[in-house]
This record gives sequence, structure tokens and C-alpha cells, in this order.
Amino acid sequence: MTSPINLSRFHLASLRLFVAVVDAGSLTAGAERFGISLAAASKRIAELETHVGIGLLERSKRGVALTDAGATFQRHAVELVAGLEQLAVAMTDYHQGTRGHLRLWANPSAFNGFLPDLLASYCAAYPGMTLDLEEVLSEDGVRAVRSGAAELAVIGENTPCDGLETLVCDVDELVLVTRADHPLAGCSPVPFERVLEYDFAAMSRATSLMRHISAAAERIGHSLKIRVQVHSFDAMCRMVSAGLGVCILPRAAATPHVASMGLHLAQLVGVRTERRLLIVMRSRATLTPSGRALVDMVSDIYATECVDALRRRSV
Repeated sequence: MTSPINLSRFHLASLRLFVAVVDAGSLTAGAERFGISLAAASKRIAELETHVGIGLLERSKRGVALTDAGATFQRHAVELVAGLEQLAVAMTDYHQGTRGHLRLWANPSAFNGFLPDLLASYCAAYPGMTLDLEEVLSEDGVRAVRSGAAELAVIGENTPCDGLETLVCDVDELVLVTRADHPLAGCSPVPFERVLEYDFAAMSRATSLMRHISAAAERIGHSLKIRVQVHSFDAMCRMVSAGLGVCILPRAAATPHVASMGLHLAQLVGVRTERRLLIVMRSRATLTPSGRALVDMVSDIYATECVDALRRRSV
């Protein structure tokens, strides 16, 4: 009969390292993310496997992959690490005299669109709340929720998030952004295929927005001609204003720059322009009171109104 595992021999640091290695996809990247040497990381993982009595990772030149036992171990390790992260934050809040703490990561579309107004309403309803915000790619937001680094994340709807619970939190329209004197500024709507004849100012191809646009181009046998790649919606608009290309952005993100930068917005046809953002969580049942309050507010504001809000937006 197999001896029971000694719970007192599980070390939090080793569990956190294991989660980091799996998330990063390799021992080297996990060790760097955790701030220790590769040798030290390898030793800790080996000790962890010895303690549980079974292999958790399959190692290769391409990185690491979970064994069946490792997948089960990882799921429970994430739960434990996330719970302890939340415990630490909650106790810190008491020390600082705050009334709650919300850890939210969100993609650029959210920060350039609906999120600031939502958070303003949230803070007005819950004064004394401390916000821990990060602007990240959608995939990083999903990883943060899985690992417990964030309680909630706002992501593009085309981002894989299997096993997590989601809720629509905003709907916007993708529009073409050009200079006011651009040849395409004189017609609306503009066929998507015609837009692809021009150079693009874009963000990283890894963003959910650029993946959506690139996939739409590939479906009709084209590819994007990216002339300049930047790191923010504001910079994309500046590049367009300087005559370095056109871009496609959510209307809410582009509208504030139209007058100041001499831009023109046009509707698109031939491509799906409805842009949905999701708020993602491990589950509603595991949310802190702070996280639950925001999710409830999102449900009240957006779940029934997001489609109507899209229809009300004018060209």
C-alpha cells in the first residue's frame, strides 16, 4: 500500500515555481520568471516529483509538457497558489486600512475604451477600494487569472480561455482609420478587401485585435502589409496622421483622436466589425467580494445593453 504524502513537506516556493515553469513552457523561462538559477529550479522540481512519487513533467529540447499526473497536480497547485495570493492581499488591505482590493489585468482595447468609465463608477460605489491594474495582451491576462496573479482580466473574445468563466463586458465596432485626405476617406462603407491594398500601422501580431484582422485577411487570400508596428492605439493613430498607413481600431479608441490628428473614420464591409470583450475569471463562486462586486456591476450595465449600445453608435 502506498504511503500517504506528507503535506508538511510541500513548500509554497516549489509550488509557485512549478506553476511558473508550466506557464512559461520551460524550466529556463520559469526559473527566469521566478528569479532563480536553472540549476536551482531543476533541483526544486526534481525534489517535488520525488516527494509525490511520480513524474510531473516531460522534459525535451523544446521545453516541458505536463504528464497526466502533472496536469492534475498543476490544477490543484494553481488553486493553492491563487488562494494564498488572495490571502496575502486581503491581510495587506487590513494593515493599510483599505476596504477591499481588486487585481484586474486588461488588454489595450479595454483601457482605451469602456474600462476607465466602468472603474470610475465602481470606485464611486465602493469608496476606499484599492485597484491593482495592468495593461497586457489578452493571453497574458488569461495566464494571470489562471496563476492567481490577477482575479479578473478583460480579453478579446478570440483568446483561448478553456476552463475559465467569461462574461461579455463590452461591444464596440471596428472602423477604418485614415487621414482626412486619404483616398479611402471619401467613401463609406469601405470594402475590407480594398483596405488591404494599403500599408498598415499596427500593433503586435500577437494582440487579439491584430489576430482578428490578420485572420480575416487570410480568409480572402490576402495578408496585411504592415509598414510600422507600435505598442499603443494612440501611436497607431499618430502613425496614420503622419501618412504612414491606415489602421483598424475599435471606434471608442479611435474617436478621441479624430479632431486633434486630422483623422477620418469609416465603416467597413466584408469583415466582421463587431468587437466583443470578455471579463474572465476562474469562477464566480471563488471571487472575492471586491471581484464579485465588479462582475455584478458589469452584468447590470453591459449584459443587456451592449448590443443596443453598438447600434446607437453613429458613423
